[in-house]
Amino acid sequence: MVNSVEAGLPAMFIINYKMQDILSFRYPAFFGNKIGFTEHEPEVLRKEGKMIDVYYIEDDENIAQTVKAYLEQHNCSVSVFTTIAEAKKAITNNLPAIALVDWNMPDGDGDRFCRWIRSRWQELPVVFLTVRSGSSDIVSGFQNGADDYVVKPFELEVLYSRICALLRRSGNVLGQYLTCDGITIDQNGMRVFCGEEEISLSQPEYQVLLLFMKNKGKTIPREKLLEQVWDSNGNFVNNNTLTVTIKRLREKLHQPSCLKTVRSFGYRMEDTL
Repeated sequence: MVNSVEAGLPAMFIINYKMQDILSFRYPAFFGNKIGFTEHEPEVLRKEGKMIDVYYIEDDENIAQTVKAYLEQHNCSVSVFTTIAEAKKAITNNLPAIALVDWNMPDGDGDRFCRWIRSRWQELPVVFLTVRSGSSDIVSGFQNGADDYVVKPFELEVLYSRICALLRRSGNVLGQYLTCDGITIDQNGMRVFCGEEEISLSQPEYQVLLLFMKNKGKTIPREKLLEQVWDSNGNFVNNNTLTVTIKRLREKLHQPSCLKTVRSFGYRMEDTL
């Protein structure tokens, strides 16, 4: 049974038949039993059996698949990315609950990637998983925005415990980010990004976009948009005001295909990627 990861070694599962009953009790997920929540699980998981959305940036396939297999037996949904470019595109389109990052990647360093994340999402937990064990590397990792630093080889159970600990602290703030097709809203900072570009919006434009993102996949009538964004005091608002605002919003967001017009009714924002 694998319960640790070593850099450069292939992933192996070794089961001692005579010890199977003991291992089944200790690691029930590997024997097909459903994992139950424990006192160590973060609240973000306890709600309706929600899974942790994990992005793992790692170019070593053996390590990546070993970690992925273990975490997915512990109520995690793991997406593996072998390049930083792939990871940036994925995070821009859909923000995970936590990011696990190897330092040495084929197309860049993990510390720069971490700085990029921090420039956009201050509260997204980031954990370095790396062979770089020097004190200067560890200090650099934290200085570049990491929330935790795990040196290979590491115990999978310990890694999972660290993930849970971070999510217990961040679970209440992850909801501040809304994403759709590369568009991201940071509700706390009132910042909007389209891809890697920060977009400047007027107050009405921001409120309209926020309403779309909070109701992603739902068609919103024009009357509701006018009422909630402009007509909160019951004052008359020209219907053309919304049309102009939507036009400007589309221009600033580079004509996103995710913002659709529902003829004679309203608008809908939905993922298309």
